[in-house]
Amino acid sequence: MELGRLEYLQALVTEFQVTDSPEAKEQVLANLANFAYDPKNYEYLRQLQVLDLFLDTLTEDSETLVEFAIGGLCNLCLDKANKDYILEANGVEPVINCLSSSNEETVMSAVTTLMYLTTPQSRQQTTALPVVECMLRFSLSANRRLSNLATVFLEDYCTPPQVEEARNLSKHTAVGIPLPKD
Repeated sequence: MELGRLEYLQALVTEFQVTDSPEAKEQVLANLANFAYDPKNYEYLRQLQVLDLFLDTLTEDSETLVEFAIGGLCNLCLDKANKDYILEANGVEPVINCLSSSNEETVMSAVTTLMYLTTPQSRQQTTALPVVECMLRFSLSANRRLSNLATVFLEDYCTPPQVEEARNLSKHTAVGIPLPKD
């Protein structure tokens, strides 16, 4: 069965790479993101370079592909080897860029992924001032899921001085990352 799992995942990756159909790409990426939920698949997904596939897809124009890619990364970064790989591949910046998506699920996965990617080494990047400012805005959202998640981020991953600096800065500016549409 284990060999069958690797072969099946390989077939999905190959299909994603060769298909011209946007719908097929979305379906395959959704499947890969779901397989990323199971720790039994982590090694296979690393072997098949699915982390790179997800990271590369974060810059696509398709909101749906980005949603599935960030969801897959969110599932994978609970694993230390995957987390280290994403951090070494400069994966924090494309994840931060997902915070400006108008897709609620993409934003929720991006916030959660940033939480999972926060280490003593990456904290300066995952809690950079623009991110903290964005979380302050999200914490005021009418969307309870988003405001609760952003509040946890601010309380558990940011220092009080970071939050204060972002608060003071956002008093003086009206521009920034828009809230996702509900």
